[in-house]
Amino acid sequence: MKKDKNCVNLNESASVEQCTSVPAATPVAPAGERLIKVPVDLGAFTVTSHLVANISFPDPVLEIKDIKKRVIITQCRLMTRTSTGDDDQFAAGPFPLFLKGYVRKNIQYASPCPHSTEGCISSTIKSLTLKVPFECMTTVTLDSPAQLPVSNTRSEFDFFRAQDLGPGYPEKDQFLSSDISQFHQTSTQAYNELPFCELISSEIIEWDEATDRQSFGEGPVDEGYFHHMVEKMTINFTVKVLQNQQVRVDAQ
Repeated sequence: MKKDKNCVNLNESASVEQCTSVPAATPVAPAGERLIKVPVDLGAFTVTSHLVANISFPDPVLEIKDIKKRVIITQCRLMTRTSTGDDDQFAAGPFPLFLKGYVRKNIQYASPCPHSTEGCISSTIKSLTLKVPFECMTTVTLDSPAQLPVSNTRSEFDFFRAQDLGPGYPEKDQFLSSDISQFHQTSTQAYNELPFCELISSEIIEWDEATDRQSFGEGPVDEGYFHHMVEKMTINFTVKVLQNQQVRVDAQ
């Protein structure tokens, strides 16, 4: 006997002529006005975060030549509450804004060649690329209210059923309840617009200090090298929070 691999037995007798449609309950614009769906600027916010990182180099470092860096945002999520009804569809907060990302750094440095001495140091130019992660949450109040998400609903209902109790019970007695072998439910799903972000600008202030510098000579002014350094960074970046909303505009 051939085993049916499909877990659902589909009834394909329905035809497309059985579908019906009615106009959805959307706002109607008066004459001279139209409704358009566009990204609405909810507000721009400058966020400050502080980072400390210990950096290890695979080769000895004579000196740092250059550091190129940029802020990368991997998560920017505005968490709003849900709507409680038709008279509570928009709100400006305050709402938590969750942020996550990293600072990408490319460090170019001179590495002394073997057998270098204090009087004659040959070096090669190398680079090290690394990511310094950060994660934070800030509370914001929006300049323009966000459209709140509508909750999904799910409700069950039953039908009364009278059943004979069977042997051992009087014939006139019955089992009066709903049938647990049946399940009935009404559910709704709301497909809400999720607020999103754009990165507008960023600023990085950093201090980098070697922690294990060794000199080629015996004095503090002698040339030397190191393998480890600690960096302290203050990052300021501006993000704009937006949401696609229906906006009424003049059609003229």
